[in-house]
Amino acid sequence: MGEWQLQDASNDFGAVVDAALSDEPQHVVREGRRVVVVLSADEYGRLRRLDSASAPMFPELLLEMPQDDGEFERLPFQARNVIFERRALTPSVTRPYDQ
Repeated sequence: MGEWQLQDASNDFGAVVDAALSDEPQHVVREGRRVVVVLSADEYGRLRRLDSASAPMFPELLLEMPQDDGEFERLPFQARNVIFERRALTPSVTRPYDQ
């Protein structure tokens, strides 16, 4: 794979694009780390189709759930104590509970 320093890629972006179109994905390096990959639109589309083909759809996940009304382990739950304060919405509005 091609590798370009950020400054070089910035100065000659056309060459980066040409290399991505004719060769393979091009990595852009900043401060010693690969931070960006430039690849052709065709390759990007292929990867997107591959990704979406392997990801299950939500309805499929629902249909895979057990439907035998069997028991399942519940996680322990402890409710929080919540204190509600009653206040008027605005100072000029009075409610029976504000008195």
